[in-house]
Amino acid sequence: MKINATRRTAFTLIEIMIVVGIIGLLAIAIVPNISKNRERAQLRMIEQNLRKIDAAKNLWALENNKGSGETPSPDDLKPYDGWPRAIAGESYNINAVGSPPTATLGGRLGTNAASSVISLPQD
Repeated sequence: MKINATRRTAFTLIEIMIVVGIIGLLAIAIVPNISKNRERAQLRMIEQNLRKIDAAKNLWALENNKGSGETPSPDDLKPYDGWPRAIAGESYNINAVGSPPTATLGGRLGTNAASSVISLPQD
């Protein structure tokens, strides 16, 4: 006489619930860090765009014999690849030659409130 000893190799409901719970805890810990890193990256990109505008503005002034106080238009800076697209709904202010450009945020970004002005960090 032969006894059929069949054994199931499936996961139990408790094991599946434990795994789902662990994955949920990991997701809760990771999601806030991802959004903070995204905001930090956007702020850095805005700063890079401000540096790009400043460099293009200085090139424009040098090539067109313009002095301090002259303000180029965005169309004047386009040949120097100096007018970037918005990263987080901000608008860029060129300002006059000799003063750094600024960006005005359209919404909240990181610790910066909506309509706050971002300028280049002082080196």
